[in-house]
Amino acid sequence: MSASPARPATPPSINQPHGRRIFNFSAGPCTLPVPVLEQLRDQMLNHTDADGPHGMGLIEMSHRSKPVQRVRDEAVSLLREVLHVPDTHHVAFIGGGATMQFGMVPMNLLHPSRRAAYADLGAWSTKAIKDARTIGEVDVVFDGSQHDYMSMPEPADLTCDDDAAYLHLCSNETIAGLQMKSFPRVAPPLVCDMSSDFLSRPIDVADFGLIYAGAQKNIGPAGVAVIIIADDLMQQARTDQVGYLNYAGHVKGDSMLNTPPVFQIWAVGLVLAWLRDQGGLAWAQQQAEARSRIVYDAIADSGGFYRCPVDERFRSQMNITFRLPDEALEARFIREADDAGMSGLKGHRSVGGCRASLYNAMPLEGARALSDFMGSFAAANG
Repeated sequence: MSASPARPATPPSINQPHGRRIFNFSAGPCTLPVPVLEQLRDQMLNHTDADGPHGMGLIEMSHRSKPVQRVRDEAVSLLREVLHVPDTHHVAFIGGGATMQFGMVPMNLLHPSRRAAYADLGAWSTKAIKDARTIGEVDVVFDGSQHDYMSMPEPADLTCDDDAAYLHLCSNETIAGLQMKSFPRVAPPLVCDMSSDFLSRPIDVADFGLIYAGAQKNIGPAGVAVIIIADDLMQQARTDQVGYLNYAGHVKGDSMLNTPPVFQIWAVGLVLAWLRDQGGLAWAQQQAEARSRIVYDAIADSGGFYRCPVDERFRSQMNITFRLPDEALEARFIREADDAGMSGLKGHRSVGGCRASLYNAMPLEGARALSDFMGSFAAANG
């Protein structure tokens, strides 16, 4: 085994006027657009909007004040615009993340006389199933553990009983690096955890009864979940849970059932405006395809030095997992990549290996930098 090349004296930098910024490949919290970070910084001490400067920051204001409610309304409006959310569906922001939704979904939608259907597609699906079983009866209609969570069914093969309360899916499993490329057509409402590929591609919201997504995977800082729920499903929801865990309460309260996570909603709204201005979901999809192709090509062109264990049909465009010949090389790869200005490449602790998360705000330059580093590292250590 040959020695590694000398590490660069300084990591590659982007947006030099703001100081050295590295490429953040972490699965979450995600990298955010620099213009959004600038807006947050510039407005932190003295929030300015259509009414002028307010003399204090938004996150210091009453959540009942006009500026805070304006920010909330703008975020909801932008989400509806970017994702083409139909009038049949409500939008709400709820404190916490997707993990809280693992419990809220069955608390609201799984009535005592019904059974829910779940596809176990990976670690996050497994956690959702575990929580749902504390509420009611669950049928697992696909068990990904039989494939070591390296594959998933084609949409046409994913079926459930017509009388199921709902079919729960996870569109993108961040740990294994699996992504559903399309969705099944079934009689029960589709409930989907879209945390890590939310707003990365166009979808038809009308096909879903409920979509939820933790913000920190792709659209903002941790601490808030986006909820999109069909009105007819909400009307059928249970009412025997505590107030804060009731979807209808959050919808009717305009996401202000209690003091909301104002900073997170503000940041999400700014990210949505940025995404709209880039070209919306068509642009996001094109960028996701280009970024992931660069890294998957680096794996394919390495002569086996890198390998992706995921079924090619379902490889994620958001989270690319790969292994090196041994764990010692993986540790060296992660360490030297970090020194070269590429952070967050360590795989999830439950599976090891390496993982590159390529969310909306990751520039193509980041994917190219990683590809170049992978090539030079393989040449030096292969």
